[in-house]
Amino acid sequence: MTRPSTHAVILGASIAGLLAARALSDTFGTVTVIDRDDLTGTGPRKGVPQGRHAHMLFARGREVLEDLFPGLTGELVAAGALTVDIQAGFAWHNGPNPMARAASDLVVLAVSRPALEDYLRARVGKLPNVALRGGLEAAGLLHDPDTGGGTVTGARVVPAGAGPGDAAEELRADLVVDATGRGNRGTTWLGELGYAPPEQDSVMAGVVYATREYERRPLASGMLGVLTGVTPEYPYGAALLPMEGDRWILTLAGLGDDLPPTDEAGFAAYATRLPIGDLAEVVHGARPLGPARPFRVPASVRRRYERIPRHPEGFLAFGDAICAFNPIYGQGMTVAALEALQLRAAAGGGLDGLPRRFYARASKVIDTPWDMAVGGDLAFPSVPGRRTAKIRFFNWYIARLLRAAETSPEVAVAFHRTVNLTAPPERLFAPAILRRVFLGRH
Repeated sequence: MTRPSTHAVILGASIAGLLAARALSDTFGTVTVIDRDDLTGTGPRKGVPQGRHAHMLFARGREVLEDLFPGLTGELVAAGALTVDIQAGFAWHNGPNPMARAASDLVVLAVSRPALEDYLRARVGKLPNVALRGGLEAAGLLHDPDTGGGTVTGARVVPAGAGPGDAAEELRADLVVDATGRGNRGTTWLGELGYAPPEQDSVMAGVVYATREYERRPLASGMLGVLTGVTPEYPYGAALLPMEGDRWILTLAGLGDDLPPTDEAGFAAYATRLPIGDLAEVVHGARPLGPARPFRVPASVRRRYERIPRHPEGFLAFGDAICAFNPIYGQGMTVAALEALQLRAAAGGGLDGLPRRFYARASKVIDTPWDMAVGGDLAFPSVPGRRTAKIRFFNWYIARLLRAAETSPEVAVAFHRTVNLTAPPERLFAPAILRRVFLGRH
C-alpha cells in the first residue's frame, strides 16, 4: 500500500451503501455513512420508495450477506423472516403454467426490504470504526486543485432540504463512495471536476408496480409464495411473498400500457388474471393491511465506469449508481452484495488505483445479470432497443427452456441456479439440459 487508508465517506445509507461500509471497514480506519433520512428509526424510509414493494434476497445474495454478517440468516428468521427453498417452497408460473417443483439447495430469504435494511444498519452501526449520520445530503466533491481535480479529497454535505445560502460541511476523506442510487449525481460531480461522463446503456422497459400487504395465513396449497414470469404472451406478473409480522406482500407488475391499478377492485382483477388459486385466495380472502401503492421504474441504466480513460483517484460509484436493474428480475440486492465482495478485495490493494481495480471487478459481476435483464426486457415488442442475434437466440432458447421446466425439475433447477447467480448462463446449455429442452428426455 503506497498510501494508508484512513477515512472513507459513503454517500447513501441504503442497502448498497451499508454493504459498501461493511466492505471498507476492514481496511479503512474510519468509515462515515451519510443519508438524507433520519437513520435512528425503523421501517420504510422516504428515501427508499421501492422499499414498500416486494423484495427477496436470492440464494447467492444470502450467502454473501451471511459471510459479511455472520449469523444474519438465523437472527432475521428469529425476528420473523423465512428461509425458503426457492424451487420447492414457491409456486413458480410461466404465465398460467406452473414449473416443476423439487427440493434444491437454493435457499432464499423472504424478508421485507425495510426489515433487512434496518438489520444491516444496526449491524454496521455496531462496527467500532463506522459512524452513521442522518439528515445530510451530498452537495459535491472536494478535490486537490494541485492535481487538476485528479484526486477527490472528500465531499461537501449540507442539511437535508437546505437552501442555497446554507453553509456546507466539508468531510475530508481518502475515498468517497457514491451509493445514492438511481438518482445519483456522480456524473455531474465528475463533470464539475473536468471529467467526461461514462458511456451509458439504458433500456426503457417502463415497468410499473402496484403493491398491497395482507394478513398471512397458510395457503391451502401449502406453498409459501407465488412468483409468475412476465413474458410477451403474458406481459403482467405477480410476486406473492411472505415476510415478517405474519404478512403477505403482493406486488403486481405490468409493462407498456397494460399497468396494474391501485383501486381495490382493479387490483384484485389484475392479480387474478392468471388462474392461480393462491393469488385468488389472498386477494379475495385475506385481510388487507393497507391500500395498494404504485411505483414506476422507467428504465434500466448501466454506467460504464470500467471503460472511461480518465477517472479521479479517491472516488467511486457503487450499487445502483453504477447499474440500476429492472427490479422485476429481483437481482439488485444480490448484485450489490457481490459488488461488496469485490470492493473489499480491491480495497485490500491500497488507495492508488482503487477505483479502476474496483470497476474492473464490478463489471464482471454485473455482466451476467445485466445481459439477462436486457435480454428479458427486449423480448417485449413495446420496449425500444436493438435486438442483436445473440439476444434473439437467447430469448428463443429461454422460451423453450421454460416450457421444458414445466415438466422437468432438472431444467427448472438449472434455470433457478442462473437466476440466483449461483451458476453461469452457460450451464443452461449443458448436454443434459439440451436433451430435456429439445428432446424432452428426462
